[in-house]
Amino acid sequence: MASQTQLETLIDLARRETDDAAKRLGAALKAASEAEEKLNMLLGYRDEYGKRFDETQQAGITPMAYRNFQAFMAKLDTAIQGQRDIVQHMQQRGALEKSSWQAAERKRMSYSTLRDRAVAQQQKVDAKRDQKAMDEHASRQAFFKR
Repeated sequence: MASQTQLETLIDLARRETDDAAKRLGAALKAASEAEEKLNMLLGYRDEYGKRFDETQQAGITPMAYRNFQAFMAKLDTAIQGQRDIVQHMQQRGALEKSSWQAAERKRMSYSTLRDRAVAQQQKVDAKRDQKAMDEHASRQAFFKR
C-alpha cells in the first residue's frame, strides 16, 4: 500500500505539471493570436494608406509629400517585418509549450496506467485469496457434513 500512496503522489505531481503546462500553452497561443492580429492590423493599415496615397497622387502631389510617403511606408514596412518576427517567435513558443504539455500529459498517463495495473494486480491477489478462503470453507463444511 505504501507504493500505492507514492504512486498517487506522483500522479498528483504529474497532474499539477500538466495543468501548469496547459496554462503556459494557453498563454502562448493567446500571445501568438494577439501578435497575428496586430500584424493583420498593420498590413491593413499599410494597404489603406497606400490606396489613399494613390488617390491623392491622381490629383497631384508635391515632391515633399512623396518623400514623406516613402519614409512613412519604409517605417511601416520595418514595423511589419518586426511584427512578422514576433509572430514567428510566438508560434515557435506555442509549439514548444505544446510539446511540453504533451510530455507532461504522457507522464501523467504513464503513472495512471501503472496505478491501474497495480490496482488490477491487487484485485487478482484479493480474488485469489477470497477464492482460497471460500474453497477451504466449502471443504471444511463438506468434511463436517459427513
